[in-house]
Amino acid sequence: MTVAWTPHRFTGGLLALDTANTVVLRGDPARTFDRFDDPAEIARFADAATGFRAVELGDRRLAVSSPAAIAPVVLSIRETTDRLFRGAVSKGAVATADLPEFLRACADGLAAGRTEIGAPGRPFGDPATPIAFEAALAVSALSLLRDDTVARLRICPNCTWLFVDRSRNSSRLWCDMAVCGNRQKASRHYRRRIAANEVRNG
Repeated sequence: MTVAWTPHRFTGGLLALDTANTVVLRGDPARTFDRFDDPAEIARFADAATGFRAVELGDRRLAVSSPAAIAPVVLSIRETTDRLFRGAVSKGAVATADLPEFLRACADGLAAGRTEIGAPGRPFGDPATPIAFEAALAVSALSLLRDDTVARLRICPNCTWLFVDRSRNSSRLWCDMAVCGNRQKASRHYRRRIAANEVRNG
C-alpha cells in the first residue's frame, strides 16, 4: 500500500516519534496496521521526513541505501522507542528495564554509519552531506531521553500517536487539532445530540 506522507503524518514533533507513529491505532487489534509492512515505504517516509523534519535535522538530507536491508534496524528502533516512551507517558518516568534493548537498537542504527554528529548548532552533522536514515533515527530517539522532553510527551486520545507537547502551558491534548481534535469534537457533538433526542423522545 502506497502512503501519502502528508503533514498530518509528522505530528509527533520529532523524527523518532513520527517513525513510532507509522504503526496506526496501536492497541486496537481489529484496526491496527503497520505502514512499514512494505519496506519501500521506509524510503518514501525518509524522503518526506527530510522536508517535514528539516529544522530538527539541521537541513541534513536523510538517505536510505536499501529499504529491505535497513528495515530490521529501523523497526527495532521504532518498537523499542514506542515501548520505552509510551511507558514513560503513563508512568511519568523512564523504566530502566526497557533501556538496554532501546540502547542496543540505537547502537545498531549508528554502527554502520560513518559520519560525525553533535557539532554546535549541528546535532545531526554536516548539512552538506546526507545521513543514513537509521543513524538519524537513532540520534532522534536518543534525544528523547532528556528530562524536559520526557515531561512533555503525550499520547493522543484519538489516534494513540505519541507526540511532544510544546504548547506554552503544556496543555495540548491532540497530536493534530485539525484532524484528531476535530474528530473528537464532532464525536462529542454527535453523542450530545443523540442523548438530547433520547431525552425528548423518552
